[in-house]
Amino acid sequence: MTLHDSALATLRGWEPPSHAQAALREAYVGLLLARPDACLRSCVPGHLTASTLVVNRSHSHLLLTHHGMIGRWLQFGGHPEPADTSLLEVAGREAREESGVEELLLDADPIHLDVHAVTCRNSPPTRHFDVRFVAVAPDDAVPVVSSESHDVRWWPIADFPDPLGDMADLVSAALHRLKG
Repeated sequence: MTLHDSALATLRGWEPPSHAQAALREAYVGLLLARPDACLRSCVPGHLTASTLVVNRSHSHLLLTHHGMIGRWLQFGGHPEPADTSLLEVAGREAREESGVEELLLDADPIHLDVHAVTCRNSPPTRHFDVRFVAVAPDDAVPVVSSESHDVRWWPIADFPDPLGDMADLVSAALHRLKG
């Protein structure tokens, strides 16, 4: 199965937790149906990406990256590579590469969708149709800063750095899934 077909199946099979998330899912499905290149960075109107919010086993801390290009604390994520066959694979690969933590237990179902404007490397402005997952890491996991980050560190969930407040829904969705 191709990444495109797998992404379509994942999104069609996902039960969104709210009307807003259901509307986004329909937009993602529409993009995939309209654009065979929707999983490729070259799809300028917008393309799918995948990310992972990493939570420690005791659900008390988030592992975040201070993204090198964006300059904010975020979850781990990025673009599909040619060998990727699923969004879960993309999310897991990116989280492991960017955090240095290999022992991640990824939940196979998405937890949240988000569309955001971005300028990718050497490309015109576009939109990322981000499919977000959650992973659990051991409480004693030691992160390693990758070349894509200024820093990687654990943050108490009650005090994670999010001045714009746009990660709050993602964190809430992750905790609901993990405690559900």
